[in-house]
Amino acid sequence: MSEAHPAPLVLGIDPGLRACGWGLVAGGARASYVASGVIRASPKETLGRRLELIHAGIAALIHQHAPAEVAIEDPFVGTLNPASALAIGQARSVAVLAAAQAGIEVSFYAPRAVKAAVGYGASDKQQVQAMVKLLLDLDATPKPADAADALAVALCHLSQRRIKALADEQTGRRANGQMGKALRQ
Repeated sequence: MSEAHPAPLVLGIDPGLRACGWGLVAGGARASYVASGVIRASPKETLGRRLELIHAGIAALIHQHAPAEVAIEDPFVGTLNPASALAIGQARSVAVLAAAQAGIEVSFYAPRAVKAAVGYGASDKQQVQAMVKLLLDLDATPKPADAADALAVALCHLSQRRIKALADEQTGRRANGQMGKALRQ
């Protein structure tokens, strides 16, 4: 893990034009819940206004909570009609923009990877909510489902972050071992 953020605050985002879920999770030995919710944009608003509301909401969350990292769920376009896929892509884009404007890099995760990180890859919405409740030791199931999905994205990111740190550590050990052998020869 990075020395600068051994227990990072991660903002997970489940993008959508009507309901953009968000969840904040602090890393560490055991992930902990910080906050979650949904940014709602009425379908009665123009597309531009809805995107502006989502961007402003995410920018405000970033400003208020100062997450170290942002993780966004990629849409699974195989089951979506083209209009829905485009809408999710537009919401995803303004979320990326808000993070970029704050100088935060974004990681992206496929829905199956998110579900696998909190249960298994074919989990339904209720199973994801139940697993997020369990993993974050919450008193109640996080609602709405968009917020629970965003918390699952943040948990997936923390899991992938730990795996990468272990792999980097192992690679470093191998490199040091090989270097030691080269120096002895």
